[in-house]
Amino acid sequence: MSAALQNYLRTYRKRAGLSQDELAFLLGSRSGAKVCRYEHLARRPNLRTAFAYEVIFRAPARELFAGLYQKVEKRTLGRARLLAEKLSAAKPDRITARKLAALRGLFFATGVGSSEKP
Repeated sequence: MSAALQNYLRTYRKRAGLSQDELAFLLGSRSGAKVCRYEHLARRPNLRTAFAYEVIFRAPARELFAGLYQKVEKRTLGRARLLAEKLSAAKPDRITARKLAALRGLFFATGVGSSEKP
């Protein structure tokens, strides 16, 4: 995984030729101060605002917030690996096998540890 900026909001805003105040209006905010805080990582947008950014810039949130996405992905996959190890040590049954299969699918889909057996 390459290092990514925490977010690309300013890049997309500049590319679209929008001021912070204009973008704030599109997001339903009163001033560009909130947009500035999002761009400078002083504040994280809520889910509704992240979706609004997707609509405005026609780019998925995982691309707009690439660095944050990478951190979340890494932590989530780490917890998934721990859960897979815990389930592998448990008594095997159909439900456990289904959970392990789902976790293997997660690892395969993300390309993380696909050669390792959880």
